[in-house]
Amino acid sequence: MNTIQAPCRSEESAVQQLYIKKHKRHHHFVTIMRFLVLFLFLFIWETAARLSLIDSFFFSSPSIVISYFLKMVKDGSFFSNTGITLLETLVSFLLVTVISLVVATLLWYSKTLSEILEPYLVILNSLPKSALAPLFIVWLGTGTDTIIVAGISVAVFGSVISLYTSFKHVDEEKLKLIYTLGGNRLTALKKVVLPASVPAILSNMKVNIGLALVGVIIGEFLAARRGLGYLIIYGTQVFQLNMVITSIIILCIIAMILYQCIQFAEHYYKKKSS
Repeated sequence: MNTIQAPCRSEESAVQQLYIKKHKRHHHFVTIMRFLVLFLFLFIWETAARLSLIDSFFFSSPSIVISYFLKMVKDGSFFSNTGITLLETLVSFLLVTVISLVVATLLWYSKTLSEILEPYLVILNSLPKSALAPLFIVWLGTGTDTIIVAGISVAVFGSVISLYTSFKHVDEEKLKLIYTLGGNRLTALKKVVLPASVPAILSNMKVNIGLALVGVIIGEFLAARRGLGYLIIYGTQVFQLNMVITSIIILCIIAMILYQCIQFAEHYYKKKSS
């Protein structure tokens, strides 16, 4: 019996190792291709600017962007403006996460409450959030509070709907088992709903971090005197398009880093739970 099992285990181990190698090879290939696409885009952009195929005054170029970025680092404007935008984004994101979890939990816990509030959540989620920003300025004035509220407004309603939908689609058989064993709705929430919804919560957070950044930039367009959104508006007004494009690229890098942080947490959870 042992002699039969030993070859089977060795075959399974070989298959697993082959799968892991293929997976790593595919992952490395995707990473390399991403960098190649980025390098090709930058090369074409720089070449087109140097050959005057595009006007570098309007479209800038990678070399001009790098030069302007170094200037921002040298005079400190990079750290002050990027820091305030990053802080506002993180605060908005954390508040969106907490509010979404609390409201989605209440909606799941009380069916009556969900039937009352769900249509209003759908309506609020469909509103263009940029239309609400002027109201926030009137209510809260110009400042950090307005920008954070703008960041929250962009993401919170969709996040609540997404989490509530995820809570509703938890395995009914597990819930019945909890109730059969004498558990109540709170027990089902703690033992089944929340643990089963962790992947959905993490996936929702990956979307929210980008939406919070969008909302913060909308707020900075209208109610800020510093931040990357302010630099974009100011640069457009005074025709310093290098400032505009550099700020946009910095925003892209921030969005990528924040997304990767959430994705790392998601991978860590999957690895730990497997």
